[in-house]
Amino acid sequence: MVIDFDIVVAADRKRGIGKEGRLPWHLPGDLKYFRKLTSTTKTGSYQNAVIMGRKTWESIPLKHRPLNDRLNVVLTKDADYKVPNGVLKVASLDDALELLQDFPVETCFVIGGGQIYDLCLRDYRLRKVYLTEVDAEFDCDTFLPDYERAFEEIFQSQPHNENGLSYKFRILRKKKEGDPDAS
Repeated sequence: MVIDFDIVVAADRKRGIGKEGRLPWHLPGDLKYFRKLTSTTKTGSYQNAVIMGRKTWESIPLKHRPLNDRLNVVLTKDADYKVPNGVLKVASLDDALELLQDFPVETCFVIGGGQIYDLCLRDYRLRKVYLTEVDAEFDCDTFLPDYERAFEEIFQSQPHNENGLSYKFRILRKKKEGDPDAS
Protein backbone atom coordinates (compact mmCIF):
# COMPACT_ATOMS: atom_id res chain seq x y z
CA MET A 1 0.00 0.00 0.00
CA VAL A 2 1.34 3.43 -0.95
CA ILE A 3 0.90 6.06 1.71
CA ASP A 4 0.44 9.57 0.40
CA PHE A 5 0.98 12.75 2.38
CA ASP A 6 0.21 16.44 2.62
CA ILE A 7 2.46 19.40 3.38
CA VAL A 8 1.72 22.05 6.01
CA VAL A 9 3.76 25.24 5.71
CA ALA A 10 3.64 28.97 6.42
CA ALA A 11 5.47 31.30 4.04
CA ASP A 12 5.88 34.99 3.39
CA ARG A 13 5.40 36.76 0.02
CA LYS A 14 8.79 35.56 -1.23
CA ARG A 15 8.17 31.97 -0.04
CA GLY A 16 10.39 32.54 3.02
CA ILE A 17 9.69 29.97 5.73
CA GLY A 18 12.35 30.50 8.38
CA LYS A 19 15.29 32.41 9.76
CA GLU A 20 18.05 30.69 11.76
CA GLY A 21 15.83 27.67 12.44
CA ARG A 22 12.84 29.65 13.69
CA LEU A 23 9.64 31.14 12.31
CA PRO A 24 10.18 34.87 11.72
CA TRP A 25 6.63 35.68 12.86
CA HIS A 26 4.35 34.79 15.76
CA LEU A 27 0.77 34.07 14.72
CA PRO A 28 -1.18 32.22 17.43
CA GLY A 29 -4.13 31.77 15.04
CA ASP A 30 -1.89 29.94 12.59
CA LEU A 31 -0.49 27.74 15.37
CA LYS A 32 -4.04 26.88 16.44
CA TYR A 33 -4.96 26.04 12.82
CA PHE A 34 -1.82 23.88 12.50
CA ARG A 35 -2.62 21.95 15.69
CA LYS A 36 -6.25 21.35 14.72
CA LEU A 37 -5.37 20.36 11.14
CA THR A 38 -2.60 17.94 12.08
CA SER A 39 -4.22 16.35 15.13
CA THR A 40 -7.91 15.99 14.15
CA THR A 41 -9.01 12.65 12.71
CA LYS A 42 -12.35 11.38 11.44
CA THR A 43 -11.92 8.04 13.19
CA GLY A 44 -11.11 7.83 16.89
CA SER A 45 -8.99 4.70 16.54
CA TYR A 46 -6.58 6.46 14.14
CA GLN A 47 -4.13 9.29 14.60
CA ASN A 48 -2.26 11.54 12.21
CA ALA A 49 1.49 11.49 11.68
CA VAL A 50 3.75 14.52 11.43
CA ILE A 51 6.98 13.97 9.52
CA MET A 52 9.78 16.49 9.99
CA GLY A 53 13.49 16.91 9.52
CA ARG A 54 15.85 16.97 12.49
CA LYS A 55 16.24 20.76 12.39
CA THR A 56 12.47 21.26 12.48
CA TRP A 57 12.25 18.82 15.40
CA GLU A 58 14.92 20.80 17.26
CA SER A 59 13.15 24.11 16.53
CA ILE A 60 10.06 22.97 18.45
CA PRO A 61 10.30 24.19 22.06
CA LEU A 62 11.14 21.32 24.43
CA LYS A 63 7.87 21.74 26.34
CA HIS A 64 5.95 21.04 23.08
CA ARG A 65 8.01 18.01 21.95
CA PRO A 66 6.77 15.61 20.84
CA LEU A 67 3.69 17.25 19.33
CA ASN A 68 0.71 15.91 21.27
CA ASP A 69 -1.99 13.72 19.73
CA ARG A 70 0.14 12.96 16.65
CA LEU A 71 2.67 10.30 15.78
CA ASN A 72 5.97 12.22 15.44
CA VAL A 73 8.52 11.06 12.86
CA VAL A 74 11.98 12.63 12.65
CA LEU A 75 14.09 12.30 9.50
CA THR A 76 17.85 12.21 10.12
CA LYS A 77 20.84 10.50 8.56
CA ASP A 78 22.51 10.41 12.01
CA ALA A 79 22.00 6.84 13.24
CA ASP A 80 23.06 7.90 16.77
CA TYR A 81 20.58 10.77 17.04
CA LYS A 82 18.38 10.30 20.12
CA VAL A 83 14.63 10.85 20.14
CA PRO A 84 12.22 10.26 23.04
CA ASN A 85 10.25 7.04 23.42
CA GLY A 86 7.22 7.05 21.14
CA VAL A 87 8.93 9.21 18.50
CA LEU A 88 10.00 7.42 15.34
CA LYS A 89 13.40 8.11 13.76
CA VAL A 90 14.11 7.21 10.14
CA ALA A 91 16.70 8.08 7.51
CA SER A 92 14.40 9.10 4.63
CA LEU A 93 10.89 10.02 3.56
CA ASP A 94 10.54 6.62 1.89
CA ASP A 95 11.51 4.91 5.15
CA ALA A 96 8.99 7.03 7.06
CA LEU A 97 6.11 6.27 4.71
CA GLU A 98 6.97 2.57 4.68
CA LEU A 99 7.17 2.41 8.48
CA LEU A 100 3.88 4.29 8.91
CA GLN A 101 2.05 1.53 7.06
CA ASP A 102 2.38 -0.46 10.31
CA PHE A 103 0.51 2.15 12.36
CA PRO A 104 -3.16 3.22 12.46
CA VAL A 105 -2.46 6.53 10.68
CA GLU A 106 -5.22 8.49 8.99
CA THR A 107 -3.21 11.32 7.39
CA CYS A 108 0.53 12.01 7.08
CA PHE A 109 1.60 15.64 7.23
CA VAL A 110 5.11 16.80 6.35
CA ILE A 111 5.84 19.87 8.49
CA GLY A 112 9.36 20.91 7.47
CA GLY A 113 11.96 22.01 6.97
CA GLY A 114 13.22 23.48 3.75
CA GLN A 115 15.18 20.48 2.46
CA ILE A 116 12.29 18.13 3.27
CA TYR A 117 9.78 20.40 1.52
CA ASP A 118 12.02 20.57 -1.54
CA LEU A 119 12.09 16.78 -1.73
CA CYS A 120 8.36 16.39 -1.03
CA LEU A 121 7.14 18.95 -3.56
CA ARG A 122 8.53 16.72 -6.32
CA ASP A 123 7.19 13.45 -4.87
CA TYR A 124 4.34 11.63 -6.64
CA ARG A 125 2.71 10.78 -3.29
CA LEU A 126 2.11 14.43 -2.35
CA ARG A 127 -1.61 15.28 -2.43
CA LYS A 128 -2.09 18.76 -0.99
CA VAL A 129 -0.25 21.77 0.35
CA TYR A 130 -1.85 23.51 3.33
CA LEU A 131 -0.27 26.95 3.05
CA THR A 132 -0.51 29.83 5.47
CA GLU A 133 0.36 32.79 3.28
CA VAL A 134 1.76 35.67 5.34
CA ASP A 135 1.24 39.00 3.56
CA ALA A 136 4.66 40.46 4.40
CA GLU A 137 8.34 39.97 3.62
CA PHE A 138 10.87 38.82 6.18
CA ASP A 139 14.64 38.42 6.16
CA CYS A 140 14.41 34.63 5.77
CA ASP A 141 17.29 32.24 5.10
CA THR A 142 15.09 29.24 4.24
CA PHE A 143 12.62 29.19 1.36
CA LEU A 144 10.10 26.99 -0.38
CA PRO A 145 11.04 26.24 -3.97
CA ASP A 146 8.79 27.58 -6.71
CA TYR A 147 5.97 25.04 -6.81
CA GLU A 148 2.65 26.74 -7.54
CA ARG A 149 2.52 25.93 -11.27
CA ALA A 150 2.09 22.25 -10.39
CA PHE A 151 -0.83 22.98 -8.03
CA GLU A 152 -4.34 24.40 -8.19
CA GLU A 153 -6.03 26.27 -5.39
CA ILE A 154 -9.07 24.53 -3.93
CA PHE A 155 -9.62 26.81 -0.92
CA GLN A 156 -8.67 30.28 0.31
CA SER A 157 -9.80 31.78 3.60
CA GLN A 158 -10.62 35.37 4.27
CA PRO A 159 -7.61 37.34 5.57
CA HIS A 160 -6.82 37.14 9.27
CA ASN A 161 -5.03 39.95 11.10
CA GLU A 162 -2.83 39.34 14.09
CA ASN A 163 0.25 41.00 15.61
CA GLY A 164 0.22 43.60 12.84
CA LEU A 165 0.28 40.97 10.08
CA SER A 166 -2.31 39.80 7.58
CA TYR A 167 -2.40 36.15 6.56
CA LYS A 168 -4.73 33.66 4.92
CA PHE A 169 -5.04 29.91 4.72
CA ARG A 170 -4.88 28.27 1.31
CA ILE A 171 -5.22 24.66 0.24
CA LEU A 172 -3.55 23.63 -3.00
CA ARG A 173 -4.04 20.30 -4.77
CA LYS A 174 -1.55 18.76 -7.14
CA LYS A 175 -2.68 19.13 -10.75
CA LYS A 176 -3.53 15.97 -12.64
CA GLU A 177 -0.97 14.43 -14.98
CA GLY A 178 -1.50 15.65 -18.52
CA ASP A 179 -2.59 19.13 -17.42
CA PRO A 180 -0.45 21.47 -19.55
CA ASP A 181 0.32 23.65 -16.52
CA ALA A 182 1.30 20.73 -14.28
CA SER A 183 5.02 20.83 -15.07
